[in-house]
Amino acid sequence: MALWPLTRRGSAAGALALTAALALTACGGDTGGSSTTSSATASAAGGAQLVKPGKLTVCTNIPYEPFQFKDASGKIVGFDVDIVDLAAKKLGVQQEIVDIDFAVIKSGAAMAAKKCDVAAAGMTITPERQQNIDFSVPYFDATQALLAKKGTGATSLEDVKAKNLKLGAQASTTGLDYVKKQGFDPVEYADSAKELLALQSGQADVIVQDLPVVLTWLKKSDVAEKFEVIASLDTGEQYGIGLKKGADPVLLKTINDEITKAKSDGTYDEIFVKWFGKKPGELG
Repeated sequence: MALWPLTRRGSAAGALALTAALALTACGGDTGGSSTTSSATASAAGGAQLVKPGKLTVCTNIPYEPFQFKDASGKIVGFDVDIVDLAAKKLGVQQEIVDIDFAVIKSGAAMAAKKCDVAAAGMTITPERQQNIDFSVPYFDATQALLAKKGTGATSLEDVKAKNLKLGAQASTTGLDYVKKQGFDPVEYADSAKELLALQSGQADVIVQDLPVVLTWLKKSDVAEKFEVIASLDTGEQYGIGLKKGADPVLLKTINDEITKAKSDGTYDEIFVKWFGKKPGELG
């Protein structure tokens, strides 16, 4: 989440990862109704080492539409889900999704504690995160956006500051990091749904979030009627699939190969259009 920004998320980070990993091992994490992963390691087709036999277990943080969210039937779907499915099918296993706090994902604690094999959570690749987890090749180019109530007259972060507007951001994301570096101290919300609710209820005048997420919100009439994008922030972010530090080389290679193959044979473009309604490079 570019967070990370997208978007979405050091010495302190390493300590957090270790502490969280120990806590997860002792107590287990929030699976959001999904099956809890086993601590045992099992070989999958192709020799990849997985935490649960026959499953590619994926940590994510929902809702983060259109990357991962529950559809009307309660099934978790989205762009990230389809991308990871490419690797799962190659390995001959099923994808199983665990809904868990994003901070635990970006710290690497979830994978260190064998709660999942990989993390697919609209997660931006950053040097800080790379200290705690390994990343696949980039699979999505991300930018941030400012969403505000119509009529503010603001068209930039500078205007937000000059007009003393209340700024909100999703916790542990790169969007939060970006505005903090610009001198803001935004109110933080645990997930994207709570962030949008804060804007709708007037707790925040403006929020920063990944552009694709904002564009998905604006497809809903109740949001489009009252809110608008006032600025796009080109932060040069790219999303990656996260893996445990010192990742299993077979699993990492499979994910990288399938992303690369999908981009070359047209499969990636099909998935992109399915979830964004436009081809890569046409968003915004």
